[in-house]
Amino acid sequence: MHYLDEGQGETVVMLHGNPNWSFYYRHLIAKLRDRYRCLVPDHIGCGMSDKPNDRHYEYSLSQRVADLELWLEQLNATHNLTLVVHDWGGMIGMTYATRYPDRIRRIVLLNTGAFHLPEKKAVPWQLKLARGPLGALLVRGFGAFSNGAVRSCVTRKPMSTDIARAYCAPYNSWANRIAVHRFVQDIPVKQGDRGYELVTQVSKTLGRLDHLPVFIGWGEKDFVFDDFFLQEWLQRFPNAELHRYPDCGHYVLEDAGLELVPLISTFLESHPLWILRRISILFRDWRFTKSIWNTFPIFHGDVIFR
Repeated sequence: MHYLDEGQGETVVMLHGNPNWSFYYRHLIAKLRDRYRCLVPDHIGCGMSDKPNDRHYEYSLSQRVADLELWLEQLNATHNLTLVVHDWGGMIGMTYATRYPDRIRRIVLLNTGAFHLPEKKAVPWQLKLARGPLGALLVRGFGAFSNGAVRSCVTRKPMSTDIARAYCAPYNSWANRIAVHRFVQDIPVKQGDRGYELVTQVSKTLGRLDHLPVFIGWGEKDFVFDDFFLQEWLQRFPNAELHRYPDCGHYVLEDAGLELVPLISTFLESHPLWILRRISILFRDWRFTKSIWNTFPIFHGDVIFR
């Protein structure tokens, strides 16, 4: 698995989605690497990472999370982490975070999800088409998903030709587009789909992270992660620092990078690690005390207190 490891200091892990790669975070890395250690992987099959076929790799959510866990362990990056997540990076990263909430200190959410499609949200026709009988021909044969993203996912101003080419460069053949297609196919939209129960579990346990500082940067012209997703996030994290961009699309860091990058940097600085450590300890102790209180009655004479 290819990855970037730039800078020194507190660790910031940035997880990309589909159909992009670590290139998406280039400006944020440049802003933070003088004070933070920026760890940015290309998921297997994406960017500069190997692109194995189905016989050699299982393109599934559970495997992606296992990759992330092993990679962070190998880099000795398992404590005091800040997560920055976009698109599929949110589902992968928040699965890890809900398993190891004590390892996480801050969260930055950029047009992403970590729960099932909101009730009022229909599966977009673009995803239906890519998941259907013609999906392989369109996504892997013609590169329609990756080529279409550089046009439709930026809405404030068109992406320059050079930047668009850079996004699509790793996905230049049928074989090299396997992850792009498998990501779309792996979206669990109904019970029984692979990964559906894992998404359910993560959705139910997001509350393990509700004591953390959360930053949300949101492009409102995203046809997938739209206002239904944003409202779901705000229900989970009502105290999140929210920045909305009505004229921006799914690639919100491309559309609103000039605003978002310094805002994210300020967000990290405004929540220093030593304070977050103390809050985490207090929160952990409070939950432990609460569990003891609820489990064992306290007797005082003839009165039982719970």
